[in-house]
Amino acid sequence: MRVLVIDPDPARAALVAEGLEGISPLEVRQAATFDAREVAAFAPDVVVIASDSPDRDTLESLREASQNNPRPVVMFVDRSEPGLAEQAVRAGVAAYIVDGLAPARVRPILDVAMSRFALTQQLHDDLAKAKADLESRKTVERAKGLLMRERGLDEDGAYRLLRKLAMDKGRPIGSVAADLLAFANILKGDPS
Repeated sequence: MRVLVIDPDPARAALVAEGLEGISPLEVRQAATFDAREVAAFAPDVVVIASDSPDRDTLESLREASQNNPRPVVMFVDRSEPGLAEQAVRAGVAAYIVDGLAPARVRPILDVAMSRFALTQQLHDDLAKAKADLESRKTVERAKGLLMRERGLDEDGAYRLLRKLAMDKGRPIGSVAADLLAFANILKGDPS
């Protein structure tokens, strides 16, 4: 396991490292501040941020980093203000722990955060796939409508024709439908 500990206080960072004892293989690296380039270069399995209180710059950097290269982040803070926990979660923090940094708690919290992160990533992937499938289905419906109108086919006949074209080309039916619609637009004089 590769763990990046972000903490300007070496004593507090040592508590995190102590809580990870017994994990093998383990590589722990410490940095005083969050740097997205360092995170990308080290490629940790989990990022642990420990601080007195989260600052807005760190949260903004986390938000940007989680959009480009998401990974589980655990944040231990000594104190928190109202709304900071929500901001941290929106920035990609999987676990936000206030006044709870104790070596015995580190490993279980990291395990839960990594599991929650994996589940959240799976949900994001499923949502993206569902959106793509829906868009493909809409494209197929528009292409069927075009074939029905231009070739005088019924709905089943238009779908069979699209499916045959897709099988003959060895391409997904949504791609063939998109190509058909694009070609029809070109014939109409619409280059988009």
